[in-house]
Amino acid sequence: MFVAQSHRQDVVVHLVLESTKDFSRTITIHSNEVSNVGGFHEANLLNIVVRALDASTGMGKEELRNVEPGVTVRTISFERLVQQLAENHQLYMLEKKGEFVRDIKFAANPCFLLTDHIPMPKKTFNSLKRLGTQNISLGPKMLFASQCVTLIQNELDLQE
Repeated sequence: MFVAQSHRQDVVVHLVLESTKDFSRTITIHSNEVSNVGGFHEANLLNIVVRALDASTGMGKEELRNVEPGVTVRTISFERLVQQLAENHQLYMLEKKGEFVRDIKFAANPCFLLTDHIPMPKKTFNSLKRLGTQNISLGPKMLFASQCVTLIQNELDLQE
């Protein structure tokens, strides 16, 4: 989302936190609306996450709360969020054996799914396949999610 001394327009970031006491939390940041970033580095993004988690205390299932301009928190699972995103976006999943990113012409409204080091359940992979998710690769090495975001944004910039 961040670029030198600014942030990208028309970017929506969904951070799904699955290991919570009750319901999964999805923090959504809309770059066009966010105003209280406080600077252009990851520590300030982490502060947004903390404020969103604080605001989520006591939420029920599939509830939505506005945290601050451009930031919401929802109690929704990864699978349910992805189903909703698939209605209006072409989904792309990072997969080491996927099609090389430079060989792909991205759809007009792409959504990139990045995960942590914990493998997804097989049923989730099957669900993604049914939703038409395209597997893409950024190269032969495993990278940190933050590095993947930068490389994906670069590829999108090159295709503009």
